[in-house]
Amino acid sequence: MSQKLLLSAKEVHIILHRLACQLIENHTHFKDTVLVGIQPRGTYLADRITQILKDDYKVKDIQLGYLDITFYRDDFRRGEKPLAANSTQINCVIEDKRVVFIDDVLYTGRSIRAALTAIQSFGRPTSVELLTLIDRRFSRHLPIQPNYRGRQVDAINKEQVKVHWKENEGEDAIYLINN
Repeated sequence: MSQKLLLSAKEVHIILHRLACQLIENHTHFKDTVLVGIQPRGTYLADRITQILKDDYKVKDIQLGYLDITFYRDDFRRGEKPLAANSTQINCVIEDKRVVFIDDVLYTGRSIRAALTAIQSFGRPTSVELLTLIDRRFSRHLPIQPNYRGRQVDAINKEQVKVHWKENEGEDAIYLINN
């Protein structure tokens, strides 16, 4: 197994600020916007983007939630071991809001399809957008594209893109892992 550094901590920092600025351009005051981190790994990105919006750009009253999609996936029964669900924490109304799904890596599109189904339990949003840190653009199984993307990565199917967060793995970095 080998790994190659795709993005350093400095590059991740720059990308996160660019993504935050793009959100501000399209959502201005965020009054009718709900940011939704897709469990489990999209929550780190959602937290980080929310913190940047609040601390660096003084955006107030950001609505943030976390969505578990475990049992909405079309492949959830295919594994050998029992699945452990994450908790969904959406403490605001989704009805007639602009929802921004946030996930670290967009790969096949199946997680986003599951999220689109899962969010319906909380109401009918006015619109749904997708923000992703890494877009594996040649790996899509479904016609799903991000509205906001940090970086496009061309990885062949045997390669993995691994996002490390300071809060979880002790560093901000993105690696391409070849098994």
